[in-house]
Amino acid sequence: MLNERSQILLKTLVERYIEDGQPVGSRTLSKFSGLDLSAASIRNVMADLEEMGFITSPHTSAGRIPTPKGYRFFVDTLLTVKPLESGEVLQLEDHLHPDNPQRLISSASQLLSDLTSFAGVVMNPRQSNVFHHIEFIPLGERRVLLIMVTPDGDVQNRMLQTDRNYGQNELLIASNFFNQHYAGRALDEVTLSLRAELRDLQQDIGKLMEAALTLGNASLTQSSPFVVAGERNLLDIEDFSSNVQSLRKLFGLFEEKTDMLKLLEISRQAQGVKIFIGGESGVMPLDECSMVTAPYQVNGQIVGTVGVIGPTRMAYERVIPIVDITAKLLSSALSLNAA
Repeated sequence: MLNERSQILLKTLVERYIEDGQPVGSRTLSKFSGLDLSAASIRNVMADLEEMGFITSPHTSAGRIPTPKGYRFFVDTLLTVKPLESGEVLQLEDHLHPDNPQRLISSASQLLSDLTSFAGVVMNPRQSNVFHHIEFIPLGERRVLLIMVTPDGDVQNRMLQTDRNYGQNELLIASNFFNQHYAGRALDEVTLSLRAELRDLQQDIGKLMEAALTLGNASLTQSSPFVVAGERNLLDIEDFSSNVQSLRKLFGLFEEKTDMLKLLEISRQAQGVKIFIGGESGVMPLDECSMVTAPYQVNGQIVGTVGVIGPTRMAYERVIPIVDITAKLLSSALSLNAA
């Protein structure tokens, strides 16, 4: 679509605009492109690029800036990704060693934010409602504490309000029954199987078990679908801060979780790093906003996504390897933790 000269000038224009944040004129392009072209020749190429929709002219300036289409061509065709400095890699490795899965995910989102100065987001692993161990603790006054441990070691505590007080021995029978017959199975599957078993149990114990399954299902599936860190960084970015309406739309993306989850789900199914530029996805609220994502795995199975949200005018050559390496290190830490 573009000859070599046009590609060099577009690459130079995008890089200068990312660096300086100012519309780029022909004099700047002549200085930084390395091409031996007259100002008139450069202006002609710029006119062609503008006609094709790669760049545009702000009303208040003779220079040009990239459009989302221009950024997309730059990222897909012209970008040279820079390797991370060793200190940054060490920082990631130091903070993403095997630990509690939820702490790992929170650490990953914070590191993405710290290293890019944008917002870091990590999709929580798709949670199944499988349990590893259940325990009932009597609290008196017709209350029972339900303790549920998932296969990855996450512990959920929920209070059951019961029709009557249960003794320690009754609760032990219920716990043992669950753990001996159903450990490692999904709670909704257990619900179906249990109905056939209830007639062989005391009626009150059956009611307790049904209540535990209902509450357990809710507790294992109600966690936030993703973790975000560094949203306030976006307030300091001129591309957003100068427009209150843009900020409202951007923060609405974090609050209205459905659209964000759509992007993360698309990314979860991608192979490697995926980049959403401006409004091209139909989900991102702003042309001035981009998102760089990569899927992460546990024991070879893709379970979630990490990403960075920032201005379209971001240093993609730096953000891409940060996201990519974070996804790989998070995968390794979670897999070791699950071993």
